[in-house]
Amino acid sequence: MANDRVRMLWPDHLGIARGKYVPAALAHEGTGHAAAVFSLAYDRSFVAAPGSGVLEGFPDMHATFDPADLRPGWDDDRTQVAVCDLSQAGEPFRYSARYALRKAIADWEALGYRPMVGIEFEAYVLELTDEHGWQRWDTPESYVYGTGRFVDPVGLIDQVVDLAAGSDIMLESVNAEFDSGQFELTLRYGDALRAADGAFLFKVLARECAMEHGLRLTFLGKPYEQFEGNGVHVNFSLIDADGANALIDTSTDDGLSELAKSCLAGLCAHHQGLTPLCAPTVNAYRRLRPFTFSGRRANWGYDHRVVGTRVPPERGERTRIESRLADGTCNVHTAIAAVLQAARLGLVDQLDCPEPETNDGMETWNTEVTSALNLADALGHLRADEALSEAVSSDLVDNFLAIKEAEWGRYVAAVGEPSDSISEWEVNEYLPFH
Repeated sequence: MANDRVRMLWPDHLGIARGKYVPAALAHEGTGHAAAVFSLAYDRSFVAAPGSGVLEGFPDMHATFDPADLRPGWDDDRTQVAVCDLSQAGEPFRYSARYALRKAIADWEALGYRPMVGIEFEAYVLELTDEHGWQRWDTPESYVYGTGRFVDPVGLIDQVVDLAAGSDIMLESVNAEFDSGQFELTLRYGDALRAADGAFLFKVLARECAMEHGLRLTFLGKPYEQFEGNGVHVNFSLIDADGANALIDTSTDDGLSELAKSCLAGLCAHHQGLTPLCAPTVNAYRRLRPFTFSGRRANWGYDHRVVGTRVPPERGERTRIESRLADGTCNVHTAIAAVLQAARLGLVDQLDCPEPETNDGMETWNTEVTSALNLADALGHLRADEALSEAVSSDLVDNFLAIKEAEWGRYVAAVGEPSDSISEWEVNEYLPFH
């Protein structure tokens, strides 16, 4: 029977898609899950993190969805899919990433603006080899901005695009990225929550599709030392009460409004606190290094790809701001919420916008403020940024800090002295999930 079950999914604190299959006739009732999921590390060890309830008897939380958010699934013809909200004792579960994004949207709406978001992913296709395990897809004819069978010999990415369209997830463009086996996958712009849900589902869909071909698709920030990393670019604009893009001001030399400049100010001022919410793993900091396109510096520029925040050249209704900080291990709902809140704080705190970056960004630059060089130091920056933590959700941040500090501890215990090199531990820790 068509549409006889619902795959009810929600993003956990690690960005992993948790959920259940529920008969369609019962799905409107929602379904329960142990809140202790929010205590789990990648290795399934428990951390007594705030909100997890592991010291209070492992209580339940409840997952529900709006029927209007149902999408066709990609499992088979009988399965629909929905991204769920979480609640506990009748109240929103404030440790949830989707709660944080709803809060960010509501905070902007209270100021008279509706956020719109577009997500760009980068990912590697991997194949299993007898000698080296999972390695980059062997496509030596691939090249940057490549299309067709030279870069996608079995039509994997074509199938991913078709499956996504069938689940109401529209891709705006697809192309091979810099290194062999790497792709850029740009999702269509939309309302912030709908866009985040689509991006979250897209990662699941794309990785499951690759598995059907005996391949893997990884969004891991830096799976290989000698090759480029995988970024996630969060593009946003703000729509005013008249339905117009509020980042536009045609009377200015650069076409940007004072609101846009306030957003840029907030993103630069909160860059360091923002970093771990966008780059939440040990591995993420292999990508956030000097002389890269990773967005590690707390600066912004016009159509500049070596800055933390880029203003693309399009104007008019396509005017937007692009945060280049995140990588593919981020919880996309959390990352979007954090970017929107950092931008909003620039407005509400009346921060002054720094001058744009006009240097090359590789050898010379206009700020010495950068992201931390490792996860532990980045967590310290987040802990110190109380304004951003409160804006995002102090409950979510408290849970995040506890989980990630334990994660850093496991890494140090496994490798000894932390190193700048990619360790076997982090590949084994993250690759199965991202």
